Amino acid sequence: MPLRLLTPANASPSDAALVLAAAAGEDWAREALFERYARMVLGLSHRLLGRDDEVEDLAQDCFVQALRSLHTLADPQAFGGWLKAIVVRTAHKLLRRRAIATRLGLRRRGEPIDVDVLVSRAAPADVQAELRAVYRILEDLPVRLRMALVLRRVEGASQEEMAEQMGISVSTAKRLTRDAEDRLEEALEEPPKSRRRP
Repeated sequence: MPLRLLTPANASPSDAALVLAAAAGEDWAREALFERYARMVLGLSHRLLGRDDEVEDLAQDCFVQALRSLHTLADPQAFGGWLKAIVVRTAHKLLRRRAIATRLGLRRRGEPIDVDVLVSRAAPADVQAELRAVYRILEDLPVRLRMALVLRRVEGASQEEMAEQMGISVSTAKRLTRDAEDRLEEALEEPPKSRRRP
Protein backbone atom coordinates (compact mmCIF):
# COMPACT_ATOMS: atom_id res chain seq x y z
CA MET A 1 0.00 0.00 0.00
CA PRO A 2 1.49 3.42 -0.94
CA LEU A 3 2.61 5.49 2.03
CA ARG A 4 0.39 8.42 1.07
CA LEU A 5 -2.66 6.26 1.78
CA LEU A 6 -1.54 5.66 5.35
CA THR A 7 -2.10 9.26 6.45
CA PRO A 8 -5.47 10.51 7.76
CA ALA A 9 -7.77 12.29 5.33
CA ASN A 10 -6.90 15.96 4.77
CA ALA A 11 -3.47 15.47 6.40
CA SER A 12 -0.37 15.82 4.33
CA PRO A 13 2.29 13.12 4.70
CA SER A 14 5.11 13.77 7.13
CA ASP A 15 8.61 14.47 5.85
CA ALA A 16 9.61 10.99 6.97
CA ALA A 17 6.82 9.38 4.92
CA LEU A 18 7.71 11.45 1.87
CA VAL A 19 11.42 10.69 2.19
CA LEU A 20 10.82 6.96 2.51
CA ALA A 21 8.45 6.96 -0.47
CA ALA A 22 10.82 9.12 -2.55
CA ALA A 23 13.74 6.85 -1.70
CA ALA A 24 11.59 3.92 -2.88
CA GLY A 25 11.22 5.66 -6.25
CA GLU A 26 7.78 7.24 -5.83
CA ASP A 27 7.62 10.29 -8.12
CA TRP A 28 4.64 11.78 -6.24
CA ALA A 29 6.75 11.87 -3.06
CA ARG A 30 9.66 13.57 -4.82
CA GLU A 31 7.27 16.18 -6.21
CA ALA A 32 5.72 16.68 -2.77
CA LEU A 33 9.15 17.24 -1.19
CA PHE A 34 9.99 19.72 -3.92
CA GLU A 35 6.72 21.60 -3.45
CA ARG A 36 7.16 21.65 0.32
CA TYR A 37 10.75 22.94 0.28
CA ALA A 38 11.22 24.83 -3.01
CA ARG A 39 10.46 28.21 -1.48
CA MET A 40 12.89 27.64 1.42
CA VAL A 41 15.66 26.47 -0.92
CA LEU A 42 15.20 29.35 -3.35
CA GLY A 43 15.02 31.90 -0.54
CA LEU A 44 18.14 30.62 1.19
CA SER A 45 20.02 30.40 -2.11
CA HIS A 46 19.04 33.98 -2.90
CA ARG A 47 20.11 35.25 0.53
CA LEU A 48 23.46 33.47 0.31
CA LEU A 49 24.30 34.49 -3.27
CA GLY A 50 22.49 37.82 -3.57
CA ARG A 51 21.01 38.80 -6.92
CA ASP A 52 22.57 36.20 -9.10
CA ASP A 53 21.84 34.43 -12.35
CA GLU A 54 22.76 31.11 -10.76
CA VAL A 55 20.28 31.14 -7.84
CA GLU A 56 17.75 28.93 -9.60
CA ASP A 57 20.47 26.60 -10.88
CA LEU A 58 21.87 26.31 -7.36
CA ALA A 59 18.43 25.50 -5.96
CA GLN A 60 17.79 22.90 -8.63
CA ASP A 61 21.22 21.31 -8.13
CA CYS A 62 20.56 21.07 -4.40
CA PHE A 63 17.28 19.26 -4.94
CA VAL A 64 18.86 16.86 -7.41
CA GLN A 65 21.70 16.16 -4.98
CA ALA A 66 19.28 15.65 -2.08
CA LEU A 67 16.95 13.33 -3.98
CA ARG A 68 19.88 11.24 -5.20
CA SER A 69 21.25 10.98 -1.66
CA LEU A 70 18.06 10.19 0.27
CA HIS A 71 19.45 6.77 1.17
CA THR A 72 22.19 8.49 3.22
CA LEU A 73 19.74 10.45 5.40
CA ALA A 74 19.76 8.75 8.81
CA ASP A 75 16.63 10.49 10.12
CA PRO A 76 14.02 10.93 7.37
CA GLN A 77 12.07 13.40 9.53
CA ALA A 78 15.16 15.71 9.51
CA PHE A 79 14.90 16.26 5.74
CA GLY A 80 14.40 20.05 6.01
CA GLY A 81 17.55 20.68 8.03
CA TRP A 82 19.53 18.24 5.91
CA LEU A 83 18.40 19.98 2.72
CA LYS A 84 19.31 23.38 4.18
CA ALA A 85 22.83 22.05 4.91
CA ILE A 86 23.11 20.91 1.27
CA VAL A 87 22.17 24.41 0.10
CA VAL A 88 24.71 26.06 2.41
CA ARG A 89 27.54 23.74 1.40
CA THR A 90 26.74 23.94 -2.31
CA ALA A 91 26.56 27.75 -2.18
CA HIS A 92 29.84 27.79 -0.26
CA LYS A 93 31.54 25.75 -2.99
CA LEU A 94 30.14 27.99 -5.71
CA LEU A 95 31.25 31.19 -3.95
CA ARG A 96 34.67 29.71 -3.25
CA ARG A 97 35.16 28.75 -6.91
CA ARG A 98 34.15 32.26 -7.93
CA ALA A 99 36.54 33.88 -5.43
CA ILE A 100 39.43 31.78 -6.74
CA ALA A 101 38.54 32.58 -10.36
CA THR A 102 38.32 36.30 -9.53
CA ARG A 103 41.73 36.24 -7.82
CA LEU A 104 43.22 34.48 -10.83
CA GLY A 105 41.72 37.06 -13.17
CA LEU A 106 39.44 34.51 -14.80
CA ARG A 107 36.28 36.24 -13.63
CA ARG A 108 35.29 39.82 -12.93
CA ARG A 109 33.65 40.88 -9.71
CA GLY A 110 29.92 40.35 -9.83
CA GLU A 111 27.26 43.01 -9.77
CA PRO A 112 26.67 44.69 -6.42
CA ILE A 113 24.05 42.96 -4.29
CA ASP A 114 20.65 44.58 -4.75
CA VAL A 115 19.73 45.03 -1.09
CA ASP A 116 16.25 46.32 -1.88
CA VAL A 117 15.34 42.93 -3.31
CA LEU A 118 16.58 41.08 -0.22
CA VAL A 119 15.28 43.32 2.55
CA SER A 120 11.54 43.33 3.17
CA ARG A 121 9.93 46.76 3.38
CA ALA A 122 7.72 45.35 6.12
CA ALA A 123 10.74 44.74 8.37
CA PRO A 124 11.30 47.19 11.23
CA ALA A 125 13.67 50.08 10.44
CA ASP A 126 16.45 48.76 12.70
CA VAL A 127 16.29 45.32 11.06
CA GLN A 128 16.38 46.90 7.60
CA ALA A 129 19.43 48.96 8.59
CA GLU A 130 21.24 45.90 9.95
CA LEU A 131 20.49 43.80 6.86
CA ARG A 132 21.62 46.63 4.57
CA ALA A 133 24.90 46.81 6.50
CA VAL A 134 25.38 43.04 6.25
CA TYR A 135 24.77 42.91 2.50
CA ARG A 136 26.89 46.02 1.88
CA ILE A 137 30.05 44.22 3.05
CA LEU A 138 29.37 40.67 1.82
CA GLU A 139 31.27 40.95 -1.46
CA ASP A 140 34.45 41.92 0.42
CA LEU A 141 34.33 39.05 2.91
CA PRO A 142 36.09 35.71 2.52
CA VAL A 143 33.56 33.02 1.60
CA ARG A 144 33.43 31.29 5.01
CA LEU A 145 32.88 34.60 6.80
CA ARG A 146 30.18 35.52 4.28
CA MET A 147 28.38 32.24 4.91
CA ALA A 148 28.67 32.68 8.69
CA LEU A 149 27.36 36.24 8.60
CA VAL A 150 24.36 35.39 6.42
CA LEU A 151 23.47 32.30 8.42
CA ARG A 152 23.75 34.13 11.74
CA ARG A 153 22.43 37.63 10.99
CA VAL A 154 19.99 36.92 8.15
CA GLU A 155 18.85 33.34 8.74
CA GLY A 156 19.03 33.59 12.55
CA ALA A 157 20.79 30.24 12.82
CA SER A 158 22.24 29.15 16.15
CA GLN A 159 25.94 28.26 16.39
CA GLU A 160 24.98 24.57 16.42
CA GLU A 161 22.80 24.95 13.32
CA MET A 162 25.57 26.87 11.56
CA ALA A 163 28.07 24.15 12.39
CA GLU A 164 25.77 21.45 11.06
CA GLN A 165 24.87 23.34 7.89
CA MET A 166 28.45 24.36 7.10
CA GLY A 167 29.92 20.97 8.05
CA ILE A 168 32.24 22.45 10.70
CA SER A 169 32.66 22.21 14.47
CA VAL A 170 30.69 24.45 16.81
CA SER A 171 33.92 26.10 17.95
CA THR A 172 34.81 26.91 14.33
CA ALA A 173 31.30 28.29 13.79
CA LYS A 174 31.76 30.52 16.84
CA ARG A 175 35.14 31.74 15.59
CA LEU A 176 33.81 32.46 12.09
CA THR A 177 30.82 34.29 13.56
CA ARG A 178 33.08 36.38 15.79
CA ASP A 179 35.40 37.21 12.88
CA ALA A 180 32.46 38.08 10.61
CA GLU A 181 30.86 40.23 13.32
CA ASP A 182 34.19 42.05 13.82
CA ARG A 183 34.40 42.77 10.09
CA LEU A 184 30.81 44.00 10.10
CA GLU A 185 31.48 46.32 13.05
CA GLU A 186 34.61 47.68 11.31
CA ALA A 187 32.60 48.33 8.14
CA LEU A 188 29.90 50.10 10.12
CA GLU A 189 32.47 52.34 11.84
CA GLU A 190 34.11 53.43 8.56
CA PRO A 191 32.90 56.73 7.10
CA PRO A 192 30.67 56.01 4.06
CA LYS A 193 33.08 57.65 1.57
CA SER A 194 35.97 55.40 2.56
CA ARG A 195 34.02 52.16 2.19
CA ARG A 196 35.04 50.06 -0.75
CA ARG A 197 32.35 49.70 -3.33
CA PRO A 198 31.52 46.08 -4.27
